Amino acid sequence: MSLKNLRICNFCTTLWLVIAVLTSLELLHCQEMNDYDQIDNPAVRPLITQLVYSRLSNLTVVLSQEINHRSSFCVKDPEDDWNRAFNFSSDLDFLASCIQQTKGDITRRLCTTAEIKFYFNSFFERSDSATYLRPNKNCNLTSWVSGCEPGWACSVHPNQQVDLKNSQVIPTRTTNCQACCPGFFCPHGITCMIPCPLGSYCPLATLNKTTGLCEPYLYQLPPRQPNHTCGGANTWADVGSSSEIFCSEGSYCPTTIKNIPCSRGHYCRKGSTSEKRCFKLASCDPNTANQDIHAYGILLIAALSTLLLIIYNFSDQVLTTRERRLAKSRQAAARSARETARARQRWKSAKDSAKKHVSGLQAHLSRKFSLKKDTKNPEKLKILNKDTPEIDDDLYSPSNSSSPSAPLPSSAISKGKRKGTNDLMQMMHEIENDPETCDGFDFGTGDDIVMKNMPKGKQPHTHSQIFRYAYSQLEKEKAQQQEDSNLTFSGVIKMATNTEKRKRPLIEISFKSLTLTLKAKNKHLLRSVTGIIKPGRITAVMGPSGAGKTSFLSALAGKAFGCTMSGSILINGKSASIHSYKKIIGFVPQDDIVHGNLTVEENLWFSAKCRLSTELSKPDKVLVVERVIESLGLQTVRNSLVGTVEKRGISGGQRKRVNVGLEMVMEPSLLILDEPTSGLDSSSSQLLLRALRREALEGVNICMVVHQPSYALYKMFDELILLAKGGLTVYHGSVKKAEEYFAGLGIHIPERINPPDYFIDILEGIVVPGGSSGVNYQELPIRWMLHNGYPVPPDMQQNAAGLAMSSMGVNPTNEINSDATDKEEQSFAGELWQDVKSNVEQQRDKIRLNLLKSKDLSNRRTPGVFQQYKYFLTRAGKQRLREAKIQAIDYLILLLAGACLGSLTKASDQTFGAAGYTYTVIAVSLLCKIAALRSFSLDKLQHWRESDSGISSLAYFLSKDTVDHFNTLIKPVVYLSMFYFFTNPRSTFGENYVVLLCLVYCVTGIAYALAIFFEPGAAQLWSVLLPVVLTLIATQPKDSKFLKIIANLCYAKWALQASVIANAERYYGVWLITRCGSLLRMGYNLHDWGLCLGILILMGVISRAIAFFCLVTFQRK
Repeated sequence: MSLKNLRICNFCTTLWLVIAVLTSLELLHCQEMNDYDQIDNPAVRPLITQLVYSRLSNLTVVLSQEINHRSSFCVKDPEDDWNRAFNFSSDLDFLASCIQQTKGDITRRLCTTAEIKFYFNSFFERSDSATYLRPNKNCNLTSWVSGCEPGWACSVHPNQQVDLKNSQVIPTRTTNCQACCPGFFCPHGITCMIPCPLGSYCPLATLNKTTGLCEPYLYQLPPRQPNHTCGGANTWADVGSSSEIFCSEGSYCPTTIKNIPCSRGHYCRKGSTSEKRCFKLASCDPNTANQDIHAYGILLIAALSTLLLIIYNFSDQVLTTRERRLAKSRQAAARSARETARARQRWKSAKDSAKKHVSGLQAHLSRKFSLKKDTKNPEKLKILNKDTPEIDDDLYSPSNSSSPSAPLPSSAISKGKRKGTNDLMQMMHEIENDPETCDGFDFGTGDDIVMKNMPKGKQPHTHSQIFRYAYSQLEKEKAQQQEDSNLTFSGVIKMATNTEKRKRPLIEISFKSLTLTLKAKNKHLLRSVTGIIKPGRITAVMGPSGAGKTSFLSALAGKAFGCTMSGSILINGKSASIHSYKKIIGFVPQDDIVHGNLTVEENLWFSAKCRLSTELSKPDKVLVVERVIESLGLQTVRNSLVGTVEKRGISGGQRKRVNVGLEMVMEPSLLILDEPTSGLDSSSSQLLLRALRREALEGVNICMVVHQPSYALYKMFDELILLAKGGLTVYHGSVKKAEEYFAGLGIHIPERINPPDYFIDILEGIVVPGGSSGVNYQELPIRWMLHNGYPVPPDMQQNAAGLAMSSMGVNPTNEINSDATDKEEQSFAGELWQDVKSNVEQQRDKIRLNLLKSKDLSNRRTPGVFQQYKYFLTRAGKQRLREAKIQAIDYLILLLAGACLGSLTKASDQTFGAAGYTYTVIAVSLLCKIAALRSFSLDKLQHWRESDSGISSLAYFLSKDTVDHFNTLIKPVVYLSMFYFFTNPRSTFGENYVVLLCLVYCVTGIAYALAIFFEPGAAQLWSVLLPVVLTLIATQPKDSKFLKIIANLCYAKWALQASVIANAERYYGVWLITRCGSLLRMGYNLHDWGLCLGILILMGVISRAIAFFCLVTFQRK
């Protein structure tokens, strides 16, 4: 064939195709196809198929818009979802086959928008099976054609016009009924065809003669209709009602009439349109419905474990290396300071010896000169007549500083000797003033050298320089203490006028008629206590049990809750709140409240950094801490953990000294100690008292409760407050005058008896005072009041009058009775009401104290919240690293929970794995809550002590929460590494991780509130009950509005909803009705995934706010 003929043939073919397309388009528009020969033409059939598909696509678009308002809760993107369900553009074989089967009558058999709406609305209106529809225009009691049967459809009358976009009127469709085309489904009760969605398999049914069912759709043929055969698919509903049209597991259906088995290395879930390649490490046999990705879970947990081990080991190694370097720097600085101090001592001894020699030589020479020459310099006479070794070096300055440049004649020997003496004195003076100028001499102190080498206005900044400065100062202070032990009058004046030594503000506390009464029982704890405690002195408070010693300290410190206080307490002569000075007041509790998982040095350093003034430089802070460690004898255990009940640490005596050191490092002006020597041996007690004595020499006002001190310890106190039972004062004054006072009452201390022991035995009534004094121990408080002229309480005035008559020689007839009048006994209801009232008042007082801030009068600027947050964060990080074993156990339990629930829970496509997610919410909530309780339960007492001293509670809370964020990030990964790879849901790992991340954040905040508000046992019980109860409430049917409101307040509902939504969104195509039905039944909305996460985060924030409020409000003192 020639090229010209070929071109003519192609042109004719193209023209014929254009004419055929235009003819088909006109036929479709008029809905009349009488030219059946063109339908059978293979060249024209694809074009007609495309035109029919375009009208079908327009129908689905209109349909999606029509029902969007009813299904918006389950359809996130209508266009995308409908495309995934009805976009058949990739393969139109089923449509071409149907066109050929219906002889071009397909558009008359397709359901209009009104009929499809009628079908889909039935899912919202009825709860029974979707197989039967309510009566309609074509299928009712009076009209029931073959097309009304399942799997069959009819056509409209040839003369009837059909608008597929009409959503209001169902057309009359009762003619030419026949079986439904493959790839379409014809519901029972309507006479039209609806295309099966992608992911379904809709072939023609075949009759099973044994069962009489049309398989695989399981519907029966109508009775008494022998010509009726099995048709096509009959329904499209949820997977529970119409699982037979879903593409089977292990196969994929690229079109609704093709079912292809899954090949090796691929997997095909139920309702798949294509096969998915398995991961490299997953094993996928032919016809596999899911891939086995357990290996990835094992790899993930192995990688996570390796990462955690690296983090923990690296952090621990960094801390260990840093501590070792600091220890080396500290030891080198201490060694250098000691060597420098010894060299300085040797130089001082040599200097003193030389001064003595020169003084003797000068005295010998001065006697050889005339009195006239000697009187020219009267200061030298003064030196010669001085007996003390303290000689002002300036007095030795030579009168003539010129040195001879030529040999002196013999006649000037005496003059030369005098000149030589003056030159020697000048050289010694220069060396003493500036030792660095003389070669071979280096006797300056370490801190002088360090500070000299520093640029002007710059402090030492390296660890070596700081430690050298600190230990040099300590050695200088030791030398100064040695000199102070033998001070002359001029030395005392010099020490008093030393302006270089930092001074602490002085606090003097005076109290008058101080009375504490317990509100609940109206019982006196203290009565009419009057006195004063002065700065620079150590006051010991003693007395028998029940004398109110601790109550007295609590009253001074402003911690007397649940009591009515009368009388006055003055601070420096002014009426002010003691809490206004809390930054410079140290209170040492009776119990050793220290952090057991920190070292001795870390405990002291944290207290120093948070409570010392910000104006104090770092070298001075190091000096303060090192001074306290050395004075308390804690050098050998400075790097040892304090220890807890479960883990052994330092000894009890050392722990007690650390307890005291926490208050000493903040350089207080008032130091109150509650039984600091209890449990200590004599040597440890004396070591502690010597450290406190040094604090007192700096002007610190020290008041402490002491039980049975030794005689040596007793003599180290300056003042004594002796209390009798009932909180009455027996003696308040100097320790040295106590025996004299009691001797005046006729109470003499026997030989070899410790005075404080004897006094307490008398006050207990164990020992009766000897002699003829006739003093009763119950009279001693009144005798003290009368002795000092203090007012006597009204109920004790009669006894006081009796004692006054006794002192005048008249014997009173009445005996002392502390209770002059018997109190009327209250009823049970009255006592109960009184207890409730006192408890409410006590809580009110605590809340008022914690919330109302007193004006700061301490004039000390401590670090702010942000700076303290950094200190707290460092401390919390170290504590968490030392709890690595506990953290590992938490992760292991979470890992096992994920493995167990993942293997036991079978993911249900109908509920989108809701059962597994329910167990996940319970397990993760329970385990994470119990673990988070430790954040605040273990060191609750330590925080109360720190907050009382002015340390920021906000910084403490934020640091704990920040450190716990590490667990918040890691724990979801640990759990999902097992659960996700065992269940393999359709939602992504990232979506599941985000949901669990928000869940863990939420339940961690709830655990904070439980740990702070409840005791540890009750908090653990609540942590177990809450996840179970709240999850049960969240999964119950919401029959009433009240239950719906309660469910909305449960975090479990939002976590479960977010997990189900994330998984349901991955079900599309044939799963669309299943998705809508399940979400409708559970009350979930596909658009609320972000809302659920936001509510979980909001609940976490609110619970943290509640926890912080409880932390600063409901403190148990």
